[in-house]
Amino acid sequence: MLRRVLAVALSLALVAALSACGNKQSRITHAETEVIYIDLGRLKYQVEISRTLNPADPEDSEYLKGVTAQLGTADVWFAIFVRVQNESNKLQKPASQFEITDTQDNNFNPVSIDSKSNDFAYEPVTIPGKGLLPNVDAIAAQNSINGELLLFKIPRANLDNRPLVLTIHDPADYQSVGTVNLDV
Repeated sequence: MLRRVLAVALSLALVAALSACGNKQSRITHAETEVIYIDLGRLKYQVEISRTLNPADPEDSEYLKGVTAQLGTADVWFAIFVRVQNESNKLQKPASQFEITDTQDNNFNPVSIDSKSNDFAYEPVTIPGKGLLPNVDAIAAQNSINGELLLFKIPRANLDNRPLVLTIHDPADYQSVGTVNLDV
């Protein structure tokens, strides 16, 4: 009888110990797909969606306001909508350095967007404790995408060099990065 009670007690202790292991939160610095949060510094970044933009489409033309770069005949606009979450109680500065790399090691940097004329443009403004980027009151947070826009000019042929990988550099430590495989 004592052996049975001891065996049950040990089994329960083992189950409790193993289930506690599953509750550990590990830092995620690479996402195999969009919508998964990655940890970088004291912030969490999420690619809400990525897609090519059609300048002739009325919705997409809104995302292109304030863009002075010209699109070549062999290029496409590639949009990445990003959400950043500050889980700490302190102000945090989000990343300002991003790049896309394809499987042929071609690198692409975001084009400049005038944030005064484009309500969706990514702006690395300080995020308050427990706050979000885009701020819940921002237009970028009130549409179905719910993210701020990073815009890239990419040769159409490079979209075939998948996966495209977004690299986000920690503003406090440029060598510390998070990466996301983009859906194209």
